Amino acid sequence: MDWNPALIWIAIALLLGLAELTSGGMVLLALGGAAAFTAALAALGLSLPWQLLGMGVFSGLLVPLAVMVIRPWFSPRGVAYGTTGTGVEKGRTYTTLKRDFDGASGVKINGDFYRLRVDETGETDLPENTLVIFKQFEGTTAIVSHCQQE
Repeated sequence: MDWNPALIWIAIALLLGLAELTSGGMVLLALGGAAAFTAALAALGLSLPWQLLGMGVFSGLLVPLAVMVIRPWFSPRGVAYGTTGTGVEKGRTYTTLKRDFDGASGVKINGDFYRLRVDETGETDLPENTLVIFKQFEGTTAIVSHCQQE
């Protein structure tokens, strides 16, 4: 079997597609697609500099498309990118809870319990089912303020 440049680009595309199974970020899949398009350029007989330029252009188009358009299809609904504490929760209203084993007041954010502290007063013990607005994290403590009752 004779290895021509198009077959090499196809092999690179397949390896990148296979490597995507380990990451899930869709970047390697986009690069694999760019390598497949570059294989088409190689099959047309373009020289290596043109193939590399094509790979760069295809990557520049496909990677942002994959990350911003395709990747959200594979994420659970209602989950913003980033982890808890990156600011995506700021300004949201939460209901206080009491933890079973020690009675600590806190809020549950993205499924995790965080002890709370009221920003204005510094108090850390609020009645259960009190509405609070999340402001920020200080370590693992959620800084909240009282929700204005209307």
